[in-house]
Parts: sequence; structure tokens; C-alpha cells
Amino acid sequence: MQEENTEHKKLRIAAVGDIHVQEQDAGKWTDFFRQVSEEADVLLLCGDLTDTGRESEAEVLAEELKACSIPVLAVLGNHDYDHDQVKKLRKVFAPTNLKLLDGDFTVIGHVGFAGVKGFGGGFDRYMLGMFGEQLNKDFVQEAVTEALKLDAALSQIDSEHGDLKKIALLHYSPIQATIEGEPEAIHPFLGCSRLEEPLNRRNVLAAFHGHAHVGTLEGETSTGVKVYNVSKPVLQKSEYEKPFFLLEV
Repeated sequence: MQEENTEHKKLRIAAVGDIHVQEQDAGKWTDFFRQVSEEADVLLLCGDLTDTGRESEAEVLAEELKACSIPVLAVLGNHDYDHDQVKKLRKVFAPTNLKLLDGDFTVIGHVGFAGVKGFGGGFDRYMLGMFGEQLNKDFVQEAVTEALKLDAALSQIDSEHGDLKKIALLHYSPIQATIEGEPEAIHPFLGCSRLEEPLNRRNVLAAFHGHAHVGTLEGETSTGVKVYNVSKPVLQKSEYEKPFFLLEV
């Protein structure tokens, strides 16, 4: 079998977060999915696929996705968990071209994509520690667990496909730079530096996230990994030329 020569072929990655699909959105996203299908090879949805996590909202998105002819990779966001219907959401999306990532990965062309939701906890020297009441420890443990899941998925890409470039897909931010613009009081709830560690350790090419609607489009980790906040409101605020961020790899 002849292998496809991908050495000089760019993979066009489109990314957007926080689309917050509602029950009354039938037909609203058709043009968006048609456009992204023409201009990209894969679409990343960085959480908050639905507005309140209801099955009925997921059903609207599933119908809209019929206009999308490229693979769609996604992670869930905090809004998708709001009504405790995650199992129902997964069932709705299962027969569509949308693949949910949660501590696992998939390969498209010469790129491996790993995804987790992530969690809050704060950044750098203000990161919340594993101390005090059990509720506090549980909060920190959630961020630790998400970071470990991300690291495991990235590690598996390396062990099974060592020559691939790696992209991370998140909802919560791994760095503070891309949430700048949000009130400082809520920074600990918008992401956590624990998510940055796997990006640096595994030499990730770039990471995409959403969640921070008033954040900043671009930043980088302490080792130079590019991080993009592609929340739909951030793209609009930044006057980005497209309704999705586009990166060629």
C-alpha cells in the first residue's frame, strides 16, 4: 500500500470555542459549518458546545453538523455539564462526525490531537494547593486529574506515533496570558497552570482553549508552546477575519 506523502502538505486546523448552541438555533450554524468545511481540513470545538448542557441543545447541534463535511474534534465545557446530561450528549453526538476527546487522542494526517476539558485552580505562584478542607482538596484534585489525563494522551501519541506533531484541545486555559482582560477575581476559575506542564513536557506544537470570553487571543507557555484562546467572543473582540481561528501545520 502506497503511503500518502504528507511531508509538504499542510493540515488546515480551524478552531472555535463557546458556541453555546441553544434550542432555537436551528439553521443558525449551517453557513458556518459550510464555510469551515471549505477552508479547513479539521474543526476543533473547544467546549461549551451547548448553552446549558441539555440533550435538546445537543440535538440541534447534531442536525447543524450535517452541513460540515470535515472531521470535528471537541471537548466538553462547563456549560455542557450544567444539567448533568453528559451521557445523553455523548449519545447524541455518537452518530455524527463530531468526536469527543476526554483524555484520549486521534490522528489526522501528520498531527495527533489530544483533548481534555481541564479545570480551574489558578496560575503560577497563585495556583491553589492541595491543602485544607476536603472540598478544597477535591477542587485541586480535579485539575490534577485533568492534567494527568492530558499528559497520558500526549504520551500515547509519542509512543505510538513518535513522528507526529501534537495539538492539545482544552476548554479551560493552561496559562494566564490568554485570560487577561477578565476580572482578576475570577482568574482561578478560568484555568490552571497544572495544564501547562504536559504541554511543555511533551513538546506540544500548539494548544487551543475557550471559556474566557473576555480574554486574549494569543499567548505562550514558559517554554514557548503557542496557546490560543479561540472563544467565539474573543475572536469577535479581536476582529479576527474569520468566525474561526485558522492554523496551518
